[in-house]
Order: sequence, then C-alpha cells, then structure tokens
Amino acid sequence: MDEKLIEYIRELIPENHRVLTDQADLYSYSFDASFGMHVPELVVQPKHTDEVAAIMKLANQYHIPIYPRGQGTSLSGGPLPVKGGVVLDLSKWDSKLEIDAEDMVAVVSPGVLTADIHAAAMESGLMYPPDPSSSHVSTIGGNLAENSGGPRGLKYGVTKDYVIGLEVVTPEGEVIQTGGRTIKNVTGYDLTKLIVGSEGTLGIITEAILRLTPKPPATETLMALFDDIVDSGRAISQVLSGGILPAKMEMMDQASIQAVENYQPLGLPTDVEALLLVELDGHPAAIKQEITDTKHICLQAGAREVKVAQTNDEARELWKARKLVSPAIVRVKPTKISEDATVPRSKIPDLFQALKEIKEKHQVDLVVFGHAGDGNLHPNIIADKRDEEEMKRVEKAVEEIFETAVKLGGTLSGEHGIGTMKSPFLEMELGEVGVDMMKRMKNSWDPNHILNPGKIFPEPGQRLVLTDES
Repeated sequence: MDEKLIEYIRELIPENHRVLTDQADLYSYSFDASFGMHVPELVVQPKHTDEVAAIMKLANQYHIPIYPRGQGTSLSGGPLPVKGGVVLDLSKWDSKLEIDAEDMVAVVSPGVLTADIHAAAMESGLMYPPDPSSSHVSTIGGNLAENSGGPRGLKYGVTKDYVIGLEVVTPEGEVIQTGGRTIKNVTGYDLTKLIVGSEGTLGIITEAILRLTPKPPATETLMALFDDIVDSGRAISQVLSGGILPAKMEMMDQASIQAVENYQPLGLPTDVEALLLVELDGHPAAIKQEITDTKHICLQAGAREVKVAQTNDEARELWKARKLVSPAIVRVKPTKISEDATVPRSKIPDLFQALKEIKEKHQVDLVVFGHAGDGNLHPNIIADKRDEEEMKRVEKAVEEIFETAVKLGGTLSGEHGIGTMKSPFLEMELGEVGVDMMKRMKNSWDPNHILNPGKIFPEPGQRLVLTDES
C-alpha cells in the first residue's frame, strides 16, 4: 500500500497505536478460525463512527479493499483479507452496552462480547437468546455480520430475529440508520434484515439495537444414549412432531464422545453411537410434564438409557460434555474443518446415514455434533494439513456433505455463513439467477467492490482447496 495512503489514515485516527503496520501485528490478523492465511497491508482499530466513515470515503476514492473484523472466530473465512488492503478491527470498540428494561432492548457497540450482553440482560430479568458457542469471546458485530445462531436457535431463532435497528457505514462512507427501537416497523425495505448476515459485504455495523425477551422461570435437562445414531435422529423428529419445543436439542456422535472421554473423562459410555442433550425452559409445571414425555419418546425410539438432571449442578455436568467437544477433537489431529450443513428436521435421519457413508467412502475422521433439533448439524473433519493426500480426500468429503444437504432440501450454512469456504457451492443452492440477483445488490451498494471482496461470491473457476496451493 502506498505510504501516502497510510499517512492519510494515520491523520484520520488520532491515536497512532490504533494503526498497525508491524509485520508481527499484520500476521496476527492473517487468519480466523477457518482455513487459510492472508496477510493484510494495514490494520486499523476504529472506535468512532466518524473514523469508519472517513476511512471508507478514502478507501472508496482509492479503491482499497476493506475487511471488517471482530475477534476472528468466523468458521467460514469471513474476515480474511484475501486481496490485501486494510483490516478494520472493531473488537476494541466496546464503549456502549445499554439495557433498557422497559423497552426490552439493548443498544450496543460492535466490539461488545455477546456473552456480556446476555449477562447484562439477565441482571434485569431479561435474556438475549442468540448464543453462539463462541459467545464468551466473539463480538456482537461479528455475530451480526455472520447472522450467528447457537443451541437456542431451535426455539428462539438466530441473531437476525433479535436485531431491530442498526447504524451502518456504507462502502461509500455514508452513515445510515435502519429500523429503530420499536418492535413493529414496516417502513420501506427491511435493510436491517439485509445487512444482518451480509458478511460485511454491504456495510459496516457501528451500533445495534437488539430485542430482548423475558428470562424463562425454569429449565429441565435430559441426556439420552443411543446404540444407533439413526435412532437418535428419529427421536429428534418425534419429540418435535409430538408438540414439544426444547430450548436446546444437541447431539454428539460416538467419535465426539470418545474424544471428550480421552480429553477429560466424564464417565460417558464410549460404546454408544450417539447421545442427545435436551433442555426445556418455561413454566415449571409445564416443563416437568414435557421432560417426562421427552424421556418416553426417546426410549420408544430406541434409547438405551435416559438420564434426567435432578439439580442445576447435574444439568451443568451433562452440558459440560457438549462444551468440551471442540477442544477435545483437535487433540486427535491439528486441522479442523468445521461445517454446518443444515437440513429439514424430517431429513435428519437421512443426513446421519449419508454422513456415515461419506466417512467410510473417503476414509476421513468425520465427527458429528451440533444443534440437531433444528437440523443444523456440525460435521467436523479432523485432519493434518501437512498430509496432502488426506486433504484431497477431505475436499471430496466436504463437497459431498454440501451436495447431500442441498439434495435433502437443506442449505449450505445454518449459522456460519458462506465466506470463502462455501462460495464455490453457492450456485448449487441458489441457482444462477438467484446468485445474479444477489450480485446486483452488491454492485448497487458497493460499486467499486472495496468492502470485503472475495467473500460469498466465487471467482470464475473457484473451487474448494484445502491445501497450500490455496
């Protein structure tokens, strides 16, 4: 990048330590939680809307690629600076976290940690339901850009369902307000919904108004163990079709269970093919009956054993297994390819069967866990990126996972976004015309294509590559 442009940016940011040019700093922004490394030419840490607006005006004038970023927990490559340019690190901008209990909203800066919003809401008897697994380290700005989900998505929906207003800086450096503070707002096009989940390609979110809900009065937790993973899929479908809507309904396969037991033994049986964790919330009397009904359905579907937590401590112990899956599986091999193929609930057993076949066909270490209640599974392939032959098999397995999800009427992503990892497959789900309509929106918002280029839309001939040739 031209030194003059760097000096222009330094003039826009009053504290020079928020403009990073050292190689060590640049390399620390060259990756996220997905795959690939791309070193930016400059990193800026803005803390005010006018700073973002001024940088975007400059970038638009000189056609400099800009990549907004939170804590880099993205699993789809969303913040990677694939074409050089400037990374805007918004994770330091955490100055505002206001809870208005009467309006039941939170007003937040983009760098506030998602778990902190939920904790602040709970102090007022409210809750912020979206709970990505990384919520204790991920920022709300990143969650909004990727439209993240989490275990509560089954009952409460994903991030977009709780965003009612935004302040956004456009690629041309203008500041706009979308939505507002009211629950009902049907004025004009719903730009709030368009921006949330646009993966930082249409605008940079500098403030958000989030809808809060009442804190549920009680919860109950159950664990069901299955000798056949397909039976666990049937149990999920039968619980939901039986009129029970859990707050969380998570699944772990045998490989996940074995990895957890090797990592931190919890006394889980390693010979079962799957376990289900179910949390119900609501009125105490209602969920007592529902937990009994859920236990009965699981046993009828073939569960070997069902355990209902009798205390909050027992419930926390049951959920501990799910929380340990990610750190446990990376001890098996160093490279983790984490996907979030999602299918209609009725197709969950079919997806389980297909994943078993893909694992055997390509001889890959495929681990399955995730938010099975809403069809949002996380097939994770554990590999070693230094083994090129293995990575080629992984590429084929990942392609077949996506193809299977779409054939079953599902989608490429339930909560991770498209980024760089899934863009080669976008047309497979949306079709040529569907992709073209999205490109027209992008062209209208960002005519010079400076905002997060290389994401969502594939380059001509682009394919999934998980080796160093990427």
